[in-house]
Amino acid sequence: MRLYDTLSGGVRDFAPLRPGHVSIYLCGATVQGLPHIGHVRSGVAFDVLRRWLTAKGFDVAFIRNVTDIDDKILTKAADAGRPWWEWASTYERAFSAAYDALGVLPPSAEPRATGHITQMVELIERLIDRGHAYTGAGDVYFDVATLPEYGKLSGHRIDDVHQGEGVATGKRDQRDFTLWKGAKPGEPSWPTPWGRGRPGWHTECVAMAHEYLGAEFDIHAGGMDLVFPHHENEIAQAEAAGDGFARFWLHNGWVTMGGEKMSKSLGNVLAIPAVLQRVRAAELRYYLGSAHYRSMLEFSETALADAAKAYTGIEDFLHRVRTRVGAVVPGEWTPKFGAALDDDLSVPIALAEVHAARAEGNRALDAGDHESALTHAMSIRAMMGILGADPLDERWESRDETSAALAAVDVLVQAEVRRREEARVRRDWAEADAIRDRLKAAGIEVTDTSDGPQWSLLDGTDK
Repeated sequence: MRLYDTLSGGVRDFAPLRPGHVSIYLCGATVQGLPHIGHVRSGVAFDVLRRWLTAKGFDVAFIRNVTDIDDKILTKAADAGRPWWEWASTYERAFSAAYDALGVLPPSAEPRATGHITQMVELIERLIDRGHAYTGAGDVYFDVATLPEYGKLSGHRIDDVHQGEGVATGKRDQRDFTLWKGAKPGEPSWPTPWGRGRPGWHTECVAMAHEYLGAEFDIHAGGMDLVFPHHENEIAQAEAAGDGFARFWLHNGWVTMGGEKMSKSLGNVLAIPAVLQRVRAAELRYYLGSAHYRSMLEFSETALADAAKAYTGIEDFLHRVRTRVGAVVPGEWTPKFGAALDDDLSVPIALAEVHAARAEGNRALDAGDHESALTHAMSIRAMMGILGADPLDERWESRDETSAALAAVDVLVQAEVRRREEARVRRDWAEADAIRDRLKAAGIEVTDTSDGPQWSLLDGTDK
């Protein structure tokens, strides 16, 4: 297996630190508002990585944090007249619901920043003791100049670094970044050896990754917008503290609109609940996961509709096989599918293999070769399961109101189909054609096959 490592700037052979075990840390949500599809793309992309590693036989420890204390959370909660902890909890639940709706597996652990103040204080103490951090005006800062290799992840030259934190009276150098913020009136604070305060953003992930995965682990993942300053500052702290930290750095591309990153500040946010009113959850997952994880995904309603149609085509084939042949259990993925995912998670190539199997399976089914059709269907279930979007998985079928509606429609349509067959037996062609035309006017097409008449919605959902 080969993965693109942002730190080395190229694709490298991946082998875990411990044989048979893979450790992954994913930067999770800052729970300041409703999740949009840009937020959740990261969850879907690295869920595929986790599922693939598991399918290959690895034991995967997957940690995804929650940032529940942050300037934006405090500001938005204050503006709304709500307690900061209530605000954070409300949107943490919204993110959890969005991940669950899209079939993202729960992490092995989901630590909150506020639950790991002790670990952060211990880390900062180590940095002060080793000469890489200092106190000033109630705050604690990391001294960037003490780490000559600072900037190696993002490519920033140390002389050109700008943290975007504004002017701070306690800073010795504006290139330095905040590890701990001194207490301010009305803000939450915790006691430390250098006074009460709250953590800076960049400290929490270093402390929590160390707590759950150790001083060195396999993969650190997150959105490409985190490369600088967040991940650069994580590396700085970990290495200054003497930890090996992450061996691979993986970053997913943005969801864009009009070429710009989807963000609340741009006002081009598509919240998950709103999108799920237009497409099913499995279809949205398929859409978000269909592009290569490192590429930009330009959102459009047309692209979303095309993805939903592609997913429905896979679903349609599996339903046809189950109806005509019998139960379809997951089988084996194809060698090309496995090779694609081993090549830096090349999902577009893997999906091409899924659709090739669907096309072959449909041809086999139409030719009456049920054994071949079933083999293709079983393979598709295996491949789509690894991608987290197997249409016959019980989580999608049990939650899919559309499937329930189709089952109800099937009962009514089958009665009409039987009436049409009876008319054909009586050679009452006028009645048979009238029934067929009536169904077609309702958006239902009947096709006569070697297995008897089959019906489908005009959008392609066969029964």
